Amino acid sequence: MTRVRCPWAAGKLMTKYHDDEWGRPKHDDATLFELLILEGAQAGLSWSTILEKREGYRAVFADFDPRMVSMYDEKKIDAILSDSRIVRNRLKVRSAVNNAAAFCRIQEEHGSFDRYIWKISGPAVKNSFEGMGDIPQSTQTSRRMSQHLRRDGFTFVGPIICYAYMQSVGMVNDHLVRCFVHDAIR
Repeated sequence: MTRVRCPWAAGKLMTKYHDDEWGRPKHDDATLFELLILEGAQAGLSWSTILEKREGYRAVFADFDPRMVSMYDEKKIDAILSDSRIVRNRLKVRSAVNNAAAFCRIQEEHGSFDRYIWKISGPAVKNSFEGMGDIPQSTQTSRRMSQHLRRDGFTFVGPIICYAYMQSVGMVNDHLVRCFVHDAIR
């Protein structure tokens, strides 16, 4: 019997990401930081491009250690921008460094980023969408999240990026109802 997946899950990396990660609730600060950086990098690009460069991002951004990344200076940013393993966009790279510093501040103020971000989103939502066209680009919750993150110093966190982030960290389960993963996520 063939497993039915969401139609966007094509290719080895996308299929693995779809099956093992997307829509599954995550509460580990390291993973939450990684996906925040990757979702910001994805803006205007395909997610498959980012997944192909994920290991490059891991290498360039100190295995997604926010404390290390928050200390990057202009010299380090310039070095990163010469590395073809990532999307070489100065605004996005600077945003990653800025967001690392903001992430660390949130951890200090709230005990963990997990506690902060999930308080904004509320409990995970399991949607029941039939087709890809039913899935929104943003929601009231992603707009609220964007406002909170911007207020707290984050960049590249508009409502659409926040909704993609919510999907990637499992705050929403937007697997289509016919997808085998939809009911597998509790």
